[in-house]
Amino acid sequence: MLADALQRYWGFDTFRPLQEPAMRAVLEGRDSVVVMPTGGGKSLCFQAPAMCLPGLAVVVSPLISLMKDQVDALKSCGIPAEFSNSSLSMSERQRVAEAVRNERVKLLYVSPERLVQERTIEYLKSQKVSLFAIDEAHCVSEWGHDFRPEYRELSILRSNFPHVGIHAYTATATDRVRKDIVKSLDLREAEVLVGSFDRPNLVYKVERRRSGLGQVLEVLGRHKGESGIIYCTTRKDVESLHGALLGEGIKSLPYHAGMLDEDRHRNQEAFIEERVDVIVATVAFGMGIDKSNVRFVMHWGMPKSLENYQQESGRGGRDGLEAECWLFHSGQELMRWKGSLEELPAGSVREAAFQSLQAITNFCHGTVCRHKVLVNYFDQELPEDSAVSCGACDVCLGQLDLMPDALIVGQKIGSCVYRLNQQFGADYTSQVLKGSKGERILQNQHDQLSTYGLLKDEAQRTIRDWIEQLAGQGFLQKFGEYNQLKLTDTGWQMLRGQATPRLLKPAEKSKSKREAAVSVDSWDGVDRDLFELLRKLRREKAVAMSVPAYIVFTDATLRDLARRRPTTLDAMRHVRGVGEKKLADLGAEFITVIAEYCREKNVAADVTPLSSVATSIGTTATGGKTISALSAARLFREGKTIEQVALEMNRAVSTVTGYLSDFIQNEGLSDPAPWVPAETARRVEAVAREVGLTLLRPISDRLEGQVPYDQIRIVVDCLRVRQNLGDFPTP
Repeated sequence: MLADALQRYWGFDTFRPLQEPAMRAVLEGRDSVVVMPTGGGKSLCFQAPAMCLPGLAVVVSPLISLMKDQVDALKSCGIPAEFSNSSLSMSERQRVAEAVRNERVKLLYVSPERLVQERTIEYLKSQKVSLFAIDEAHCVSEWGHDFRPEYRELSILRSNFPHVGIHAYTATATDRVRKDIVKSLDLREAEVLVGSFDRPNLVYKVERRRSGLGQVLEVLGRHKGESGIIYCTTRKDVESLHGALLGEGIKSLPYHAGMLDEDRHRNQEAFIEERVDVIVATVAFGMGIDKSNVRFVMHWGMPKSLENYQQESGRGGRDGLEAECWLFHSGQELMRWKGSLEELPAGSVREAAFQSLQAITNFCHGTVCRHKVLVNYFDQELPEDSAVSCGACDVCLGQLDLMPDALIVGQKIGSCVYRLNQQFGADYTSQVLKGSKGERILQNQHDQLSTYGLLKDEAQRTIRDWIEQLAGQGFLQKFGEYNQLKLTDTGWQMLRGQATPRLLKPAEKSKSKREAAVSVDSWDGVDRDLFELLRKLRREKAVAMSVPAYIVFTDATLRDLARRRPTTLDAMRHVRGVGEKKLADLGAEFITVIAEYCREKNVAADVTPLSSVATSIGTTATGGKTISALSAARLFREGKTIEQVALEMNRAVSTVTGYLSDFIQNEGLSDPAPWVPAETARRVEAVAREVGLTLLRPISDRLEGQVPYDQIRIVVDCLRVRQNLGDFPTP
């Protein structure tokens, strides 16, 4: 039932990690809390079951723009959905209410403020409500990074609808926040499902922010014609950077809370509808954006927490394709955030906010895998192969310029902390090491210390950064009201030469290193000229339909179309993301363009790719294998089946099949027996001897669709190994 709904409405033939158990909880009426990273497919977890259950699914959504986009997307898939909010006129609200009464609506989107109104509750009591889905559920918790008091009032749902399942969905929630969500919403024996916080398709890079536009322009230069978000920490920075980009001939638009509502809405629509590529914004922009094809997210300033950064950077690559995430930081943001947090009332909430700020500070100054730091913060671990390069961050890609004499520098800093009796903060300590003649230093006679001026040839900012790096790596610890420094046990080991830190060179990294790695794997087999042609057609259809371009088709679907080049509706049905309604509404136009292109360019049509698009998530930005691919290889060596590996790794079967394809080729395996029944393998081999190994489609056609594509692919991969060894004849 669920699988049929996925295929019919959304054109998906497999579940993504955690989707199936999350959907089962909805179907069985059990309360749940589902935490999935941005782009992980949270919405489907309640949308698909809603199509399988009798009655009306009520979805709580915090922003009007988010409601409209999601309802438009559902309608484009043939799903009866509506929203009710202040943007509708009285007659439009009455139309929606009438449609609900007549059972012509399956999903109704409302704001938390509207839902908790007494008249709304009474109205819904007269309807058959199948489920409540609360999106952006971290807003419920005061421990979350975006607490909203109105979300707390949603606890009345339990008493008014005791027999209806309540389901909370969010992309960012620590264990503390998850428990608070369960308590605040009065959930009963809730099933808590937490997906991996790792986004292997995001390439994280961090640099200290320099003056001028050089860093920004380098990133934009690699993403011409692609969508991207630049986050700033203040409205002033938004206006300043936006103006500077216009001066460089780059078309961008601003977005911040100080603008008029109509101006913000107009700029947001222009970005969503791809009339402008770059939006420069404060964090006021983003929660209501369901845009899948953002190819880069830049932070022109440090966010106030890792929760914020994980969610904001996660707006890139929601379609599963590659995206760059740049964080350019300076000390100004740290001081600004500290100042704002000090205004909070003393207590555990303030303490938690300061801990979050320290975590993002350590992230900026860290020299360990960015993916590892992020998942560790959310109480998770990367697979045991984490010692292997993730291949998707500046650390693991070798793009950090490290000090060759980091131990000596670290010992100088540690010695100074000790000579200062471990009673002073980072700024003061850096001044002493620099050899400052400041009045306070002279009054304290710290110019007489043996460590005074030990790093006089370095910029004080560089020394300050090194101190933060030592703190981030656990050699130093901050304590007390003024963040005094003290040596940790590891710090004492460093002084004795028994532990070595990693410190960044103060010199700027070369341009060539920064340009080294943007993933090309997800472009494998894609005809880029055809992709651009289809992108133009998508834009035209979006304008005609008055919807964002990605609602027509995502970038991932366009790439798969440009890879497969289908010229019949039946062939297009196999493209991921093409459901029955989109096939009926859009298929003819797209395959006409594809067929004409193939004729003009004399290129093959109706190609069956050798590997699934999903496998692009398992490869690194430089073409090497990620931790996921390596983990799968280890499990295959242990003799585990595809289904066992998928279950153990919490990955879709199609993704794991892609890992297996790589494993077979890398290991030179010629026997598909562990994964394909012997009789099936013999049938595929017999046909392959007649039609060859170039394409899978002819083999599948000869077998009359009786053998799944994945099994054909596995057998063909093994036959190719034999062919390379001269053991399989080419027809």
